[in-house]
Amino acid sequence: MASLSTDKNGNRKIQYVDSSEERRTIYLGKIPKKTAATIKIRVEHLVVAQKTGLGLDSETALWVANIDNRLAKKLADKGLIEPRENFVVPNLEEFLDGYIVGRANLKPNTKRNYNVTRDHLVNHFGAQKKLKDISPGDADQWRESLLKTLSAATVSREVKRAKQFFRAAVRKRYLSENPFADLATPAQVNSTREYFVPKSNVYKILAECPDNQWKLIVALARFGGLRTPSETLLLRFGDVDWEKERITVRSPKTAHHPGGDQRVIPLFPELKPYLNAVYHEAEDGQEFFITRYRDKGSNLRTQFERFIDRAKVDPWPKLFQNLRSSRETELTATFPEHVVCKWLGNSVSVARKHYLQVTDEHFSQAIKSDAKSDALITQNPTQSVAAEVSSDSQETKKARKDRAILPPDTAQCESTLDGLAPPRGVEPLFSG
Repeated sequence: MASLSTDKNGNRKIQYVDSSEERRTIYLGKIPKKTAATIKIRVEHLVVAQKTGLGLDSETALWVANIDNRLAKKLADKGLIEPRENFVVPNLEEFLDGYIVGRANLKPNTKRNYNVTRDHLVNHFGAQKKLKDISPGDADQWRESLLKTLSAATVSREVKRAKQFFRAAVRKRYLSENPFADLATPAQVNSTREYFVPKSNVYKILAECPDNQWKLIVALARFGGLRTPSETLLLRFGDVDWEKERITVRSPKTAHHPGGDQRVIPLFPELKPYLNAVYHEAEDGQEFFITRYRDKGSNLRTQFERFIDRAKVDPWPKLFQNLRSSRETELTATFPEHVVCKWLGNSVSVARKHYLQVTDEHFSQAIKSDAKSDALITQNPTQSVAAEVSSDSQETKKARKDRAILPPDTAQCESTLDGLAPPRGVEPLFSG
């Protein structure tokens, strides 16, 4: 990609083709050949970064940070690095604020989460902390400080966002390496907050909801598996196909994935009465099913807790998410896992990690048994086996007899012979 040559006077130079396909030359002067060869390799990395727009590898970034000003100017003149006199590394607060502001397409919830992580970093290290002064050991201490007050699952998300922030700092060439890159991520799944909400409790709560729209909010979460409030509030009357019995669910959370902006779910029988009730009381021109709780000041969680209390049902953690999780667990017991994930709008791996639960019903089903059969096996295992063989033999004979008297048009398989074997032998008798 780049070539190294030496003229008759011992001066060395590197030649390469830049991103505009023009040949460039960097004159190094009289330096050792080994040093020139090292510079050539680093120039090749810089050219690749220039052409692709990707960040530098950590070794090249560290090399750039440590070269002298004379060589840095030669590289900057060719556009391979930023001029050092104009290259000002921001402090921690400036960098984080600039990064978040620069992400113009962030969704409100994502921006809020970014700012939470930003505050955790600034509060721990200080606003004026230089990025290059944060070491991997400092990152370890930051994570440990968070674990004192936050759950492991929450800290895991904080660590992932910190890695993302500082990866951007490396790409900006503010740092030669990401101090958070090797930071261990605590377990993100907190099984102690899983809770299966039985339908019996849901119906008690529905009886305490003040209006049909609130009942529909609860029903969509528990019986439809919708994310609440994001997907629930976006449900329009036109999204329900009453004839085909399907519902189109619009999903802001997965909209950034190809085809993830919406999905189609069945019009589950449990949902019908609640959708019908809101549909029949809708005003002319009404677009959305849910209209009364769309204000940002509406705290659905707090209101929902009141209805749970009135129903004399024990509250559970992650109120709406566990409703959705309960539905996914329930459906997976009946339908193929990939089908349920398609309906619920998550991947199989995410479902297994965050949604599917082991319920009391699973244990009940596992320990059910035929007491009579168990007793027989316990008393006389040999006799049990013989009885099973005899039973199988009798059932086989009976099945053959039943097949023989069935008319041909009732056969369940096309391969069944239309002319059944007569009772006198396997070979049919022919006349004359």
